[in-house]
Amino acid sequence: MKKFRPLLLVLAAVLCAACGSEGDVTYTPAPQILPSNVTKIAIRPIVNKTQQFGLEDKLFLAVRDAFLSNGQYPIVPETEANGAVYLTVTRYLLIPIQYDANLVPTAYKLTIIADLQFIDVKTNTALWDQPNIEEDLVFNADTRPGGLTEEQAREEIWPRLANEVVTRVIQGFGSITGATQRQISPNAPSTKPSVNPGAVPLTQPTTPTY
Repeated sequence: MKKFRPLLLVLAAVLCAACGSEGDVTYTPAPQILPSNVTKIAIRPIVNKTQQFGLEDKLFLAVRDAFLSNGQYPIVPETEANGAVYLTVTRYLLIPIQYDANLVPTAYKLTIIADLQFIDVKTNTALWDQPNIEEDLVFNADTRPGGLTEEQAREEIWPRLANEVVTRVIQGFGSITGATQRQISPNAPSTKPSVNPGAVPLTQPTTPTY
């Protein structure tokens, strides 16, 4: 029995180590990346489902510039592409977060949320989708030193949101995180609120038809 004691001690140590590391085991899904046949990418016109006019044009330019800066995939017309990036801007939220003594907003939080799909051009089907990509910016009103206008705040968000899109497409699933719908109030306005805090909130914006 004594000659087996060292072996038993080794086996016991291995089992204890396995038990101790059980809680540290995490499941890491395989990244959902582009298939090997995708060598050229197109960017489809962006759909804007908010009441803010012209968001799609600025975001399109930012996404195009981000892909060109990355340089891993050529950006071409869809007739020459294997895959296509398809973005839909779903929410635009501008919420005042600070007020002065007269209840005039002095700081805002701007949130823009978009859904992303990658389309197989040959079959015109989605290879994957990433809903609720969110970018936020907190900024002072333009009436305060160093403050921004709403348009200037948007100009800061576009390249950040575009880089999130490129990262998701190039690096695969899990490379970015999206907001859940539970984090967005169904009554959150899609434009700058015109009422003071405590007043009746604006209604949910309707989706324009094209």
